[in-house]
Amino acid sequence: MTEAQVAAGVAPRLLEWFAQEGRKDLPWQRDPTPYRVWVSEIMLQQTQVATVIPYFERFMARFPDVATLAAADLDEVLHLWSGLGYYARARHLHEAARVIVREFGGEFPRKIELLQRLPGIGRSTAGAILALSLQQHHPILDGNVRRVLARCFAVEGWPGERAVDTRLWELSAACTPQRDVHHYTQAIMDLGATVCTRTKPACERCPLRDLCLARARGLQEQLPTPRPLRGERRTEKTCMLLLVAGDGSVLLSRRPARGLWGGLYSLPEFTENEAAAAWVAQGFGVEDPQFEELPVLQHSFTHFDLDIVPLRHRLAGPAVSVAGEGYVWYNSRAPAKLGLAAPVAALIRDHAGTED
Repeated sequence: MTEAQVAAGVAPRLLEWFAQEGRKDLPWQRDPTPYRVWVSEIMLQQTQVATVIPYFERFMARFPDVATLAAADLDEVLHLWSGLGYYARARHLHEAARVIVREFGGEFPRKIELLQRLPGIGRSTAGAILALSLQQHHPILDGNVRRVLARCFAVEGWPGERAVDTRLWELSAACTPQRDVHHYTQAIMDLGATVCTRTKPACERCPLRDLCLARARGLQEQLPTPRPLRGERRTEKTCMLLLVAGDGSVLLSRRPARGLWGGLYSLPEFTENEAAAAWVAQGFGVEDPQFEELPVLQHSFTHFDLDIVPLRHRLAGPAVSVAGEGYVWYNSRAPAKLGLAAPVAALIRDHAGTED
């Protein structure tokens, strides 16, 4: 079977499969405006559908349109994003909404070139937004689609390499039909998410099984080619200070806008117990502060693991002002709408009360 024959057969089979098996009642499909599809596509980056659904519904309830999102404080946006991870997505979403209001009068751009200029929107995301909401003809190449095409056409080489990426974009364009592009786009994403999975693909249920060159050659488990190894996965350590005032409030500090948990609030961090003790002694007039060292909390990121050593200290008096910018006292019984990193929220929930 030639490559052209494979490309010609992909869309008809996927559209037939989608009509019978595809997901058609996801929250963002019920009213697929460009704004709603945009938010869903950003949330779905590196995140499963089941996880995204409740976040999307809460987000839409609070920010039903781009103007509402643009007018909101970033803290509230991050608050609704807390626990979803990859927080740069939320910052970019908020920043892009403000650009849309400022430069496009609140009207969502409908040209792919304009969409790609917005923060956090690349070529594939822009194509998916316009295809799914407006049925414009654009190929896409997210992680699921890369996997489907790499297997179907037996494309070897890590997809992160420029030549391989270019090749997969060419194949995506060749397979994308002129009609029913919204159904096709949803279908190929669904196929990668539910059938042509990263491990143990369900080839016997795949509508492309008779076209798939990787299956014909017994390569479906080897493709796409994995990323070259970078060495052993590293583990880092940090001490987080759970400083609890007499009224039960907890001291938080805002993290830098860029980097790990960018823009979120976290517990003050130190490299070692001694540094935390010196900071408490100097800032709060506590002579020789003693900490309760709570169980280590392990948290995993994409490329490394973080061991969090929580150090709890209870102040005798109420919350007092703290020198420096970015500090707030957080009362979990009447919480402000702040974005909290998931492990920080867990530490506050489990260890900030008067009783454990």
